[in-house]
Parts: sequence; structure tokens; C-alpha cells
Amino acid sequence: MVIGLFIANLLLRGAPFVDLFDNPRTSFTLYLLTYSLLAYISLEVGLKKGDEFDLVHSLISKQRRDREKIVDTSVIIDGRIADVCETGFIEGTLVIPQFVLHELQLVADSSDSLKRTRGRRGLDILKRIQNQAKVEIEITEKDFPRIKDVDAKLVALAKKRDAQILTNDFNLNKVADLQGVDVLNLNQLAEALKPLVLPGEALDVMVSKEGKEAMQGVAYLDDGTMVVIDNGRSLVGETATVIVTSVLQTTAGRMIFAKRKNGSQKTANQA
Repeated sequence: MVIGLFIANLLLRGAPFVDLFDNPRTSFTLYLLTYSLLAYISLEVGLKKGDEFDLVHSLISKQRRDREKIVDTSVIIDGRIADVCETGFIEGTLVIPQFVLHELQLVADSSDSLKRTRGRRGLDILKRIQNQAKVEIEITEKDFPRIKDVDAKLVALAKKRDAQILTNDFNLNKVADLQGVDVLNLNQLAEALKPLVLPGEALDVMVSKEGKEAMQGVAYLDDGTMVVIDNGRSLVGETATVIVTSVLQTTAGRMIFAKRKNGSQKTANQA
């Protein structure tokens, strides 16, 4: 709109005939109409261009969200990719090169029983992923005959398609990183999601209430995780050191089971 007013001002300054009208009202009306018309046109153009910009921005954002992910043999045989796909965390298209399928078939046909089992498991995992509605699968025939190494083929394909590589192969991860290819490593994801505590670790917790079962006590970590303490009912209202016996992870969250440390009721600083 500001641009429209600026243009109107330039036009009227360059139009001395406006001042020739005998009636000042006529001159004023002409000024007003010119300013209003050009301001309106400028506003409409600005809104239209703004909508186009928003459309382009949304398309670019969607393209980034839906970026292709090229799958390697190791992540297929591993099997966890099927579970991750079922959760809906994987967006975009999973691209499976024909040379990866060929490598997987060679493993499934191996004379070694262990390799053969792993290869057939990989084929079953692929079928499971294909039957899911939450992810799209593309089998590509694109190959690089001059490149013999499968990992190098994957990197070349990812570069050509501006795609990410989905793997749990440490060496492939390193090679891809060195060549500027983005990698999604399932092992790194699993490491990030591992329990903060493991069986055998000691925790200092405030036992806040009795548990549902006989003689149980219940405490909570800072993040809200429930700690169920076997034989901990007598510790209610006290801070005690407990030993983690197991960690239960469910879709609703995490629960820690623990026992009293050496029968002690309180931590050392309270003794």
C-alpha cells in the first residue's frame, strides 16, 4: 500500500493539469481518487504475492519433511525399522535400491545357515514394511556400474537424489558423513532412547506413598517416572537409597522397579 501511495504521489506531481481545474473540490477529488485507487491496487498485489510466498514456503517445508530416505541392507536385516515405521516417526519415501535387494537375496541364499536366516528375516521385514499404510516404498533400478562397493553406491545415489541414508552400519555412517550426506542411524536413535537408569544402579529417592501391592513403596524421579520399591512401605516419607532391579518401557511411559539397598532405610546423609 505504501508503494501505491508513493506512485500516486509521483504521478500527480508530474501532472500539472490537475491544478488547472477552477474548482478546488474537483482537484481534491481527483487527488483522493488517484491515491485511493493506487493504494488499493498495491494492497491487492501485496496480498496476492504474500499468498504465493506462503504457498512456496509450505511446499518447500513439505518437501523437506518428506525427504527421501535410502535404506541399506543392514537396517533391513536389523528389523527395528519396521517398528519405527509403524509409529509414524518416519516421513517421506523409503527408497530401496535394486542393488540392495540383490545383496539381501545373496545373503538369504547363503550356504551359511546363520546368514541365510538373517537374509530371509530381512525379506520378511521388507514385506512387513510394504504392507504398512504409514510409509511409502519405492524400488529404484538406478545403479552405478562403475562403482563396485555397495556402500559407495548408496552414497552416490543419496547425492544424486538429495536423500538421506537410513542405516545402522557404523562404517557407512562415517563414509556418508565425510561426503556430506545426511545419515539417520538407528543405533544412534536407540542410544538416545535408552533408559536413563539400568538394573543394578543405585538411586536416591524420596518415598512418597505406599504401593498397590503389599509392602511396596512408591517414589518419583524428577521427570515424573514412577519408582516402585519392593518392601519399601516402611520408607514412606523418607529419602532412601534403592537398587534398580528392572525397567519397564510401555507406550504410556516408563516404570522402574527397585529394592532397598542392603535393608537400609535411609541414605547415608540421613543416618
